[in-house]
Amino acid sequence: MKLRSAHWYAGQDRNAYIHRAWMRRGTPNHAFTGHPQIAIANTASDLTPCNAHLNEVAASVRNGVYEAGGIPLDLPVVSLGETQVRPTAMLWRNMAAMATEELLRANPIDGVVLLGGCDKTIPSLLMAAASVDLPAVVVPGGPMLTGTFRGAPLGCGTDVWRLSEEVRGGTLTQEEFTRSESSMIRSRGHCNTMGTASTMALVAEALGTVVPGVAGTPAPDSRLLQAAHGTGRLAVDLVRADRRPRTFLTKASFHNAIVALAAIGGSTNAVVHLLAIAGRLGIDLTLDDFDRTGSHVPVLVDLQPAGRFLMDDYHRADGLLAVLREVRDLLDPDALTVTGKPLANYLEDAPIWDAEVIRTRAKPLIAEGGIAVLRGNLAPAGALIKPAAASPHLLRHRGRAVVFDCIEDFHARIDDPDLDVDADSVLVLRGCGPKGYPGMPEVSNMPLPKKLLEQGVRDMVRVCDGRMSGTAYGTVVLHVAPEAAAGGPLSVVQTGDFIILDVEARRLDLDISAEELACRTPNEATLIGFANPRRGWERLYVDHVQQADSGADLDFLVGSNGSEVSRESH
Repeated sequence: MKLRSAHWYAGQDRNAYIHRAWMRRGTPNHAFTGHPQIAIANTASDLTPCNAHLNEVAASVRNGVYEAGGIPLDLPVVSLGETQVRPTAMLWRNMAAMATEELLRANPIDGVVLLGGCDKTIPSLLMAAASVDLPAVVVPGGPMLTGTFRGAPLGCGTDVWRLSEEVRGGTLTQEEFTRSESSMIRSRGHCNTMGTASTMALVAEALGTVVPGVAGTPAPDSRLLQAAHGTGRLAVDLVRADRRPRTFLTKASFHNAIVALAAIGGSTNAVVHLLAIAGRLGIDLTLDDFDRTGSHVPVLVDLQPAGRFLMDDYHRADGLLAVLREVRDLLDPDALTVTGKPLANYLEDAPIWDAEVIRTRAKPLIAEGGIAVLRGNLAPAGALIKPAAASPHLLRHRGRAVVFDCIEDFHARIDDPDLDVDADSVLVLRGCGPKGYPGMPEVSNMPLPKKLLEQGVRDMVRVCDGRMSGTAYGTVVLHVAPEAAAGGPLSVVQTGDFIILDVEARRLDLDISAEELACRTPNEATLIGFANPRRGWERLYVDHVQQADSGADLDFLVGSNGSEVSRESH
């Protein structure tokens, strides 16, 4: 087997000398001959608190790589903390993917173990791995344990939204709200709800890039370190078998990921990430695949924000494989995993240990709860809604639009007692798409007007070209494409217009004639949005980012560039 790293280390010329000499520092001679060089792409960072424990996970991976005869190499990569990074972590997902791809390609490595946890880290790592196409496998960092407040479990993220609305509605004091802060995060790990972090870990397993049965293991659980050790061993085997992402990631893999996404009641953010990953592989995945494959799949996981329980309950109930066994007939049986075996092979011994947390197919949480794709004159390229998180009575609704041109406009006016809004109104927030913000932030689940909260209103139809946190809930239409800043119809909606939402019919329409819609023109500020960057990454991003229905990747990053490097460095 000819190792890729031999192009750096083999031979007796000056360049081989340089590559070996600078890497020695105590490394034995045999490390450079015949031993796969395995990078550990690690997103650990104190500023990404959900990933801070990944150095410990990396140590277990190192042990596994060594044990299997490989050489482990730490490779810190761009880390994005969802709660910390402004204006939004999504602005840098593509940068993180591009940087990781280039580091993997440029360095003398034969395979890679990808360590991620917080929302954007696993998607960016998978985008990179798909483009460079070296043997790769993911170890998800895992969810935190459940904290409690006033005797009740807290859903990380979900209960932030709920409790903050209770403060605004006058049913919870500011002092109590602040006291809950120290109870929200009980341990290491990412959010314990079915937010984007949990969703992407589980979807990555359904896709075939995680060793089956690992995703969802809580971060403090010692079995995560055991799995990391085993994954390190597997990474060496992947190199020897030349098992690259393109050898097992197919359209069938994405079919299974979509079924899993629906069955777990996963985050709408997974749609934009899966589209981007597929784009790197050259797989023709569209919004229609999500509706066609996933919209009628039952939601089987009773987990916040759609249900009651949390991720350590889910793991106790036996996790993803137990869920997939219930919908086995909907899966593609031939889709392979990183182990070289079909995903279906792992479902034989996957019982449900708690039928309250993971429902049976006969008693689902929601009979048809997958993500629905809406189209209409307000979203000609598509929009999303998560029916499982919505209020049933609002899934078919006609209401008067109350329009906000940007998030600052929204914050300035939403609690104005003179705002002309009622429970039947449709809140419209624009300027929050990939170009307009820039970066497509998680602002679509707009807080409700304070005066309506005080009246007991807890949900309204909301429409936005941005995203929503996977931990959030409500009747929210999001990812509207094209976005307002790209000249989409959302840019010409006026306060007082009527908007019609019909989820069953998959429609989102502005209730005006085609002639009037064609005659309307947005003002220049709406088209530009908030973003008018002059330099740096933001300039590059705004000039080249695609719309949400294509995964919001940069147009010049779509597709693969392989792992070849044609020139020497000296």
